[in-house]
Amino acid sequence: MKRRKKKFDIVPYLFLSPWIIGFIAFSGIPILVSFALSLTSWNMSGKMMFVGLNNFKSIFQSGSTFWVSLRVTLIFTAFSVLLTIFWSLLMATVLNSRIYFKKMFQFFFFLCAVLPTVALGFAIQLMLNSEIGIINYWIKDFLRINSPPNWLTNRSWSLVTVIIFTVFTYGTGQMMLVFSSALKEVPQDLYESASLDGANGFQRYFYITLPAISPILLFNMVVAGINSLNGAFSSIYPVTGGGPDGATRVLSLQIYESAFKKYKMGIASSQAIVLFVIALIISLVQFVMSKKWVHYEN
Repeated sequence: MKRRKKKFDIVPYLFLSPWIIGFIAFSGIPILVSFALSLTSWNMSGKMMFVGLNNFKSIFQSGSTFWVSLRVTLIFTAFSVLLTIFWSLLMATVLNSRIYFKKMFQFFFFLCAVLPTVALGFAIQLMLNSEIGIINYWIKDFLRINSPPNWLTNRSWSLVTVIIFTVFTYGTGQMMLVFSSALKEVPQDLYESASLDGANGFQRYFYITLPAISPILLFNMVVAGINSLNGAFSSIYPVTGGGPDGATRVLSLQIYESAFKKYKMGIASSQAIVLFVIALIISLVQFVMSKKWVHYEN
C-alpha cells in the first residue's frame, strides 16, 4: 500500500506567527547584530572599525573589571535561584494546604509580582535607607539596636540585600503559580498508599511530592537562572546602582555602563555575548545534572 502523504497544515503556524515574528524582530535580529558589533570598535557616532577578537581579549585580560563582575554575577545567580525556588515552592505548598484566607494570601503575595520591578526597587531603596528607612526604624524601636546595618552602602550587606529583594520580583510569583498547579496534579492515591505504609508528612513530601513535580522544578530552575542573569539589571540598578565599589555590579549592569555611559558598543556587545554563553552553559549543566533527579512519567 502506498503511504499517504501528510498534508501540511498551515493553521498552527498562523497562530504562532505573532510570536515568531516578534522573536525574529526583537530577539533574533538584535542577537545577530550584537554578534557583529562584538567584532568592531564603535562609539555610536564615529566610524565603525573591524577589530576582530580584540574586544574579547580586552575583556578577559587580568586587569579587567570583568572578573569581579563575573564573580558577583555567579554569586548573585546561585543564591537568588536557590532562594526564589525555595520560597516559591514553600508558598505554593502553603497555598495547596488547608488554610484560612487562602485566596487573599495568594493575592497579596502575587501583588508584588505584577508591579514593575523598577518601582519596587525604588520602594526597597527608600525602606532600607540608613537614616529614614522604616526597616532600620523597626530595628531600633523593637530590637533595641542603636546602629543597624547600612543595607545599601555596606559592601558586606549590599549583595545580600539585592539577593533577598529578588524574592519580591515577578519571577517568584510566576513560579509559585506554576508550582501550585503542579502540586494539584500529584495523584492522591500515592499519598494514601504511603500513609497506609506509615509514612509521615515529611516522608510523603520528599519521596512522593518532590519526585512527582521534579520536571516542573527543573523548568523553574532553568527559567530562574536565565531571569537572574538577564533580569538582574532591573532589580539591582534602582537599588544600589552597582555599588558600593562594585559590590553589586553584575554583568548586565556592566554591559549597560559600557554601552550607554562609556559609549563602547563593541565592548558592550562582547560582554553581552559572554553573558549569553554563561546562561547557555548554566542551562546545559542543569539539564545534564537533571538526569539524576528528574523523574518523567512513562
